[in-house]
Amino acid sequence: AVASSPPQRLRNFCMLAHVDHGKTTLSDGLIASNGIISPAMAGKLRFMDSRQDEQERQITMKVSSILLRYVSPAGEAFVLNLLDSPGHIDFSGEVSTAVRLSDGGLLCVDAVDGVGCQTQVVIQQAHREALPLILVVNKVDLLLT
Repeated sequence: AVASSPPQRLRNFCMLAHVDHGKTTLSDGLIASNGIISPAMAGKLRFMDSRQDEQERQITMKVSSILLRYVSPAGEAFVLNLLDSPGHIDFSGEVSTAVRLSDGGLLCVDAVDGVGCQTQVVIQQAHREALPLILVVNKVDLLLT
């Protein structure tokens, strides 16, 4: 599928945020939307955290990627390469790599905690690389409880 996709139909995008703002959970949701994992497991599985130490510590330490398919309302098929990046400051080199490899980014901000120090860092990294960002206000449901 990827080999037959023209380059103009391939997009690389990364998840960017402060630690624990929901990047991996959002990634799980996108993966579930492609039928790769069960929607019931999205947010619990941490599919992109494939290393044992990531699962044990429940944080992303290395950038991981997965190919997803998207069909636009006009019927155009795209291949999306999702790069899930770490949010912890100790792994900022991984974030820099993801930013340099991407055509755009999803910037996740926790609705309860707001902008964190690492959020500011990833915005600066994206700005330096002229990476367009889409803001995702995450965990809005927590404001309702």
